[in-house]
Amino acid sequence: MTISLFKTLIAISEHGSFSAAAEKIFVTHAAVGQQMKRLEDSLNVTLFDRSAKTPRLNQLGKALVPKAKAVVAEYETILDDLTGDPRMIGELVLGAVPSTIRGLIPKSIKRLMELYPDLHIRVVPELSPNLLEQVERGTLDAAVLSEPTRLSRNLNWMPFVEEELVLLTAPEVTENDPFEILATKPYIRHTRQASVGMLAEEWLSNNKVTVHDAMEMGSLENLSSMVAHNLGVSVGPNICVPDPIFEGLRKIPLGPTTTARTLGILTRSDCSKIQLVHRLFEQICSTVEDHHPGRVL
Repeated sequence: MTISLFKTLIAISEHGSFSAAAEKIFVTHAAVGQQMKRLEDSLNVTLFDRSAKTPRLNQLGKALVPKAKAVVAEYETILDDLTGDPRMIGELVLGAVPSTIRGLIPKSIKRLMELYPDLHIRVVPELSPNLLEQVERGTLDAAVLSEPTRLSRNLNWMPFVEEELVLLTAPEVTENDPFEILATKPYIRHTRQASVGMLAEEWLSNNKVTVHDAMEMGSLENLSSMVAHNLGVSVGPNICVPDPIFEGLRKIPLGPTTTARTLGILTRSDCSKIQLVHRLFEQICSTVEDHHPGRVL
């Protein structure tokens, strides 16, 4: 027995006769009759009433059609859940750097779930190095993080935006020269384990800027809160989809020596949910484009 026999049975049911089914599936009338005889023999049942000139499905044949349709549908979608068809996936486990959790990620996930209401998403906030390790181990389906300095062959990197480093200050800071501000204001560092922290430290070092340490924060959103209360200033990325606190900060350009962090989605090349990851990538790009037209890579 083959799937093609079930497809022929369905065609007969939908089009009413062997002749009409033959035209639909591009075979001869005789071939349709032969296929249905093989199907009956393999099941050891009679599916057609052949007392009239034109064979018609009997009660058993009619009852078999819905089951045949179910078998064909299962056959045609057999790899969908293994290749990432969002309709077949129950859960997506997504890692994300904390600076994206209050803006970019929720807005993008909302778009995705409007397309796939039955989808369940679990978000794991972590720093970029930890997210890289979890993607490599396969404990995360994908992660939104800063561009890794190393990428093994089994990883797939999809960048979507560059966030230029700027000087972050409270609105009360009225000076405009970033070097003067850094020389006179307390400085709030990012944790050195974070990719953002490493970028900021590299910029400070390259420009021979000496700062007055006030505190060190483990996440960009907590750092932003401290800056917003005018407890110090910091060098950090100009977040593409900011939360209200970050939105209220001053972002002073650092001039031609500035650099940027690149955000993207990282996943394994053999990820079973790659189609869904691509749909998420599209929604992230749309979210960034809504906030900053032309900024998507």
